[in-house]
Amino acid sequence: MKKATIHRMEKLDYTSAESLNTICSNLSFAGRNQKKIVLTSVSEHEGKSYMAMQIMRNLARRGKRVVLIDADLRMSATINRYGIEVEGEYVGLAHYLAGYCGMEDVLYETNLYGAYLVPEGRDVLNPIPLLNSKEFVQLLDALANEFDIVLVDAPPVGLVIDAAEIARNCDGTVLVCEYNHTRRRELVAARRQIEQAGCPIMGCIINKVTFDTISSKKYYNRSYYSHYNSNYYRRSKKG
Repeated sequence: MKKATIHRMEKLDYTSAESLNTICSNLSFAGRNQKKIVLTSVSEHEGKSYMAMQIMRNLARRGKRVVLIDADLRMSATINRYGIEVEGEYVGLAHYLAGYCGMEDVLYETNLYGAYLVPEGRDVLNPIPLLNSKEFVQLLDALANEFDIVLVDAPPVGLVIDAAEIARNCDGTVLVCEYNHTRRRELVAARRQIEQAGCPIMGCIINKVTFDTISSKKYYNRSYYSHYNSNYYRRSKKG
């Protein structure tokens, strides 16, 4: 199996680490029938890719065998953002779904023990035919048989339809929302779209909450930040 080295992973402070522990404990007790989990958001810049990486690391530290699929085929920044260096020819999800390589070619073992990665591969202007293919379903099922948890980092559900299409073949969805930014009607619409795809909402992560926003008890609050740098509206119009 090829290797992938993650050179940049943010070290969490105590409060953030405890909040993440709570999230991962809840995911661990979700049940054996909820192994394929989609992480998405309503809009960009809310931190869903950041949360996907942090959840992957935390679950791996708990002894889980976990794989993260970067299914943001329109414009992923994960490889550059986290300084991920791969061994050999760089191929990923888009290459596999397009028939360029085999399933085993896109699965990378990372330098985080127990954590594996299927990177994006390349940008695709219209990824819907690829995400609707039998190859994508086969990949999800094969990884679910091999790993304890399959995390799928999907594009924002409020901007493009990709996340709903991905959720159609998964067991549950986690929505990542930025505190005091995501509007209620947008969140309701996102929830409705995911549920119409036949995928239950497992929960919602409230992101970017400062220590004194909700309570003076810092232990229960969190302060996660991400830098999600893409323009889905412009790109999706081209697709």
